[in-house]
Amino acid sequence: MEGLDALRGFALFGLFIVHMPELFELYWAHPVTEPTQLMWHDIIFTVFGGKAFAMLALCFGVSFFIIMDRSAKRGQDFSLRFVWRLVVLGVIGLLHGLWYRGDILEVLALMGLFIIPFYRLKSNALVLAIGAFFLLQPWMIFQMVNALNGAEWANKPMGFWSGTVPEAYLTGKSFIETVRMNWVDGHPFKWLFMAESGRLSQILGLSLIGMVLGRIDFFGQPEKFAKTRIISLIIAAAIAVVLFYQKDKLTGLMPETEGMARPLWGAMLSSWRDLAIMFTLMMGFLALYYSFAGKLLNLLAPAGRMTLTLYLVQSIVFVPVFYSFGLGLHATMTQTTAILIGVGAFLVQVVLAHLWFKAFLYGPFEWLWRAATYLTLKVPFLRKNSA
Repeated sequence: MEGLDALRGFALFGLFIVHMPELFELYWAHPVTEPTQLMWHDIIFTVFGGKAFAMLALCFGVSFFIIMDRSAKRGQDFSLRFVWRLVVLGVIGLLHGLWYRGDILEVLALMGLFIIPFYRLKSNALVLAIGAFFLLQPWMIFQMVNALNGAEWANKPMGFWSGTVPEAYLTGKSFIETVRMNWVDGHPFKWLFMAESGRLSQILGLSLIGMVLGRIDFFGQPEKFAKTRIISLIIAAAIAVVLFYQKDKLTGLMPETEGMARPLWGAMLSSWRDLAIMFTLMMGFLALYYSFAGKLLNLLAPAGRMTLTLYLVQSIVFVPVFYSFGLGLHATMTQTTAILIGVGAFLVQVVLAHLWFKAFLYGPFEWLWRAATYLTLKVPFLRKNSA
């Protein structure tokens, strides 16, 4: 399963390299206009923005199946334990959200509850169909149809469009005030964005697809799916190219009204474009991994095995770098500098992950999560030759 770990490490890199030029969400208080800086910002967001997050959601579904399946093979039903595991993840996410309002752990934990019933659905085709249904953004379609029919509720602008970056993040010197704003402003805004942008539907759809990939042993028997990977890569890349270059024309197919129909249609096209790019990245990465670049790309596997730890550490380290209660560099750091620091910092994380697993079986937060899941501290942590 090292291919899955390496893919997760790649997704973690993508998420981090978005967060860095985004200045951990403070970029939106003063977007760049200088052409070179804007170019690099757009490149990063075009390649990884919304795509790395989607890859992690898919990997989440794969991991869900692996955990459930291993327990089933031991004659145990892990369903209730998995619910508790998600509760623990949600608590970690809630606490992390007090530090950084962009936390995604809490969202994954909640949406994970909805995929548990589908584990008992044995038809892979049906699960894939349901997953595809959620990726089509059914709520947006419903709202768009109602907007065309003149429904007042459906023609109200999305709430997150008017969101602003709280001044406490930008100029305030109080860490306590930052935490308070993360709770009273950041927390509601995150859920508003996730709901209105279609991310919740996307997470559910990708998690279900990931569950099927786990069930067919997509990562355990890579040679069996070599042709599938290439075909999927070609199809995803073709769709991505069409939606990338023709999105404006396709958006124009929707009648222009004063309401939300056309913006919703454009948002759906953007969602599908991002998914196509995500699948292109994923299948391209795996095609390289299972061919000549496997040894190089496998260097990401240890980082993928401690994704939770590294994800938390990234914000623990860099939120104080950008926020005003710390160094407050959001106002002066350029996009290129943030990207270069991000690449360097991730390389350090990869090296530390390799060193860590020479002595330990799990990342520190992965071990805590596992111990809390089983309500015991007897979960092995040290490797035997290091004990």
